[in-house]
Amino acid sequence: MKKIAALLLVIALVLAACGSPAPAPATPAAPADPAAPAPEGADGVENDPVVTLTYAEVNPLDSLMGQTAQEFKRAVEELSGGSIIINIQASGVLGAEGDVLDSMLGGVGMIDLARVSAFSLTPYGAARSSLLSVPFTFEDRDHFWRYAYSPLADELLMEPHDIGLGIRGLFYVEEGFRHFFTRSAIAGKDDLAGLQLRVSTDPIMVGMVESLGATATVVPFGELYSALQTGVVDGAEQPIVNYLANSFHEVAPYMILNAHTLGAAQVVMSDDAWNRLTERQQAVIMEAGRIASQFNRGLSEDFENEAIDALIADGVTFVPVTNVQEWRDAAAGVESIAEVIRANQADYDAILAMA
Repeated sequence: MKKIAALLLVIALVLAACGSPAPAPATPAAPADPAAPAPEGADGVENDPVVTLTYAEVNPLDSLMGQTAQEFKRAVEELSGGSIIINIQASGVLGAEGDVLDSMLGGVGMIDLARVSAFSLTPYGAARSSLLSVPFTFEDRDHFWRYAYSPLADELLMEPHDIGLGIRGLFYVEEGFRHFFTRSAIAGKDDLAGLQLRVSTDPIMVGMVESLGATATVVPFGELYSALQTGVVDGAEQPIVNYLANSFHEVAPYMILNAHTLGAAQVVMSDDAWNRLTERQQAVIMEAGRIASQFNRGLSEDFENEAIDALIADGVTFVPVTNVQEWRDAAAGVESIAEVIRANQADYDAILAMA
């Protein structure tokens, strides 16, 4: 019921915005108090050796995740007294998420930090983390944040380190719920049948798309706009804020608000980069992550609502979903999803219990 209420709220916002003038640009949430004390154990960190860390982000700097990256940079550099410098490389200049992770896991050393979708770690063996991409796990944003600040979340953040991948999660962020969007008009779930829909390499999303009667087509994120424009794919799925930030609505102006998965993401750091830091600097990184996570939480929903207004002004058609259960039923019949749940039943039950 919470899920349906959340969807109806989004639909109400969409309908209320019809005919309204284009909104002002998104206003970032207020940054953390610059007078806040340094984290415990960080006294003297400004005298530690200066370290520059490269941070990869596939979205533009003015996007939700770009602004979250900038808040992390601000907090790190301030709390460290300048002994840690964050070099943000946005708009996918260092590659798509898969490319970034391949570079970090391969020990190339060019990328120290990256914001990645939770499901990006699935192909690399992060089995527990794959639960975050299971459709209809989170009832609403509050449910996700109760998870994100739980001991279980801390365990899952460390999963890639614990299984020897050479990276560790620092903190969680979110981009709102993900929805399907298409080049041609759709009225409901059945209209996705027969379409070519772009997915990442995540087997859960591949299964989800195929359960709708569509064909899952892997396309790198950086090539998605052109793939939509030229008809290589008929549609894809993204959170609303990314849909706008990457101008996908220009070539695929129909979005159905099915909210199949929350856009859970995390900022990861290579173990090599972590080990280059002093204990004081490591404490700064973790405190800055807490600040950036709270910043993202405070900004995400407002950013999404303003994106909806801007998209409607640009002619996007939002399709409401009144029968969420048929989408749930389709996902429940996907073996790759059921297999992930069975293999991590205790963790899954614990996440559901946080609703």
